[in-house]
Amino acid sequence: MKKFLAEFKEFINRGNVMDLAVGVIIGGAFTSIVTALTTNIINPLISVIAGGGADTISGLVVPGTDIDFGAFISACINFLIVAFVVFVLVKAVNKAQNIGEKLTGKEEEAPAAVPTCPFCLEEVKEGATRCPHCAGQFDAPAKAE
Repeated sequence: MKKFLAEFKEFINRGNVMDLAVGVIIGGAFTSIVTALTTNIINPLISVIAGGGADTISGLVVPGTDIDFGAFISACINFLIVAFVVFVLVKAVNKAQNIGEKLTGKEEEAPAAVPTCPFCLEEVKEGATRCPHCAGQFDAPAKAE
């Protein structure tokens, strides 16, 4: 059982899982905005344009029509609230992970320096005598500084 929990903990702590969770939650909230836009604004306008009749056109001005801007604005506000809550949660999880890494002494190593071409400033392989990008010839084999 301990091994199963350790594997689950490792799975959850991966950055991809958190990104996926955020994407699903934001996607669900955004779906409600799109649904409200199409149901309450676009579909009634299409019915008017496609031959809804005079009473439908006059109904756009009078309150109580099929166009419901309130539902759309409510969906937008719900989306912003959900996005803010997810942002705060992800920020807290990232901060907890950083604190955990500091306590355990796991610091990310700096990436190794890569040699660059003095002419075009593109990355070249260690020991190269010519740049593969600009064909510039080096005085000495390329090495990281």
